[in-house]
Amino acid sequence: MTSTPQKRLELVGREEPSAPPAALSWVMNLDDSDSPRDIIDALALAPYFNGEQPHALASELDHVKPDAPLSTPDARVVRTSDDNGVRAILSEGEGWTLRVVRRTNGTAMLNVSATSEELAREVLDACTADATVEPETDESQVSMGFWHAGAQGPIRKERTITADTWAQVQGNYATDVGDAMRRLMAVRAEDVSGRLLLLHGPPGTGKTSALRALAREWAHWCQVDCVLDPEVLFSNPGYLMEVAIGVDTYDESKRRWRLLVLEDCDELIRGSAKESTGQGLSRLLNLTDGMLGQGRDVLVAITTNEHLSRLHPAVVRPGRCLAQLEVGRLSPAESEIWLDRELGERAKPSIGQDGMTLAELIEARDDHARIQAAPAPSFADAGYL
Repeated sequence: MTSTPQKRLELVGREEPSAPPAALSWVMNLDDSDSPRDIIDALALAPYFNGEQPHALASELDHVKPDAPLSTPDARVVRTSDDNGVRAILSEGEGWTLRVVRRTNGTAMLNVSATSEELAREVLDACTADATVEPETDESQVSMGFWHAGAQGPIRKERTITADTWAQVQGNYATDVGDAMRRLMAVRAEDVSGRLLLLHGPPGTGKTSALRALAREWAHWCQVDCVLDPEVLFSNPGYLMEVAIGVDTYDESKRRWRLLVLEDCDELIRGSAKESTGQGLSRLLNLTDGMLGQGRDVLVAITTNEHLSRLHPAVVRPGRCLAQLEVGRLSPAESEIWLDRELGERAKPSIGQDGMTLAELIEARDDHARIQAAPAPSFADAGYL
């Protein structure tokens, strides 16, 4: 079998005799898989790469106004591209080049290169001035950051999530757990002692729901960030340093405590963690109360399905945890109270002697029958053999 070779186009940047001393020659290979936006990306980098415009700045915007130009009146448009709701524009002015990628979800990315840093800042400020609008305030929503390791390094995206108040969800937890969570929700910056929050218990018991409520209750003094790839975080020192330092350290007006949420980190904190994850556990402990955590107002919340007895002793030692909560099933009596409150006079499912998890209670309330298919019976089961 033979394959058809792709058509390939080579763009070559040549160093002119009068080029700046830091100029570099460059080559870009194009084939059938590349798009017009890839061309715009390459052309936008060219003045920076060859040294003509050695100063670059970037800005990522959310909630961009539909009519915001994201440009300057004197800009000359060089290339445009519309690709499935993503519009890219390359424009230039006297001594600068601007690349704008604008998406239909109201976000935009701007990259400016210029002959001086002052000019680059001037162009970027002009393009972003009055370009965004404050989102409508909704008390049921809270801002949360999401970290992951990208191809070019750690990436943080901030999104708005819906979160209930503690008063709205406290009835979803057993009495003793609810009392402990109520005390946690009332913690403020001056009350922080330990840096680790540990929520452990079976799946479906409401650990993540509790953390969403915590994000809302702490919103005025603590920024909550969720790490999507904790196993990568603790295996990559550069990634860990970026997350530990944060995004607003140098702006004291914005500086707040931060809570890093690591969900389902069973392998990282179980008793055999030292052998299975290498330096991961050590780096986690260093972030909470070691040298890495010094001077950083950082808390770490970990959820796990492991039983407390199977966790590494170093994780649960006295003084390390601000909170250590075992989130379990509601007792039969508590489950009955929950169903009476939510279902009223409607028929209720039978409650086993172990009670029910929050997920089971919600499924019963909403009558969400699981979509499933039973395997076909074998010939033997059908009585043919």
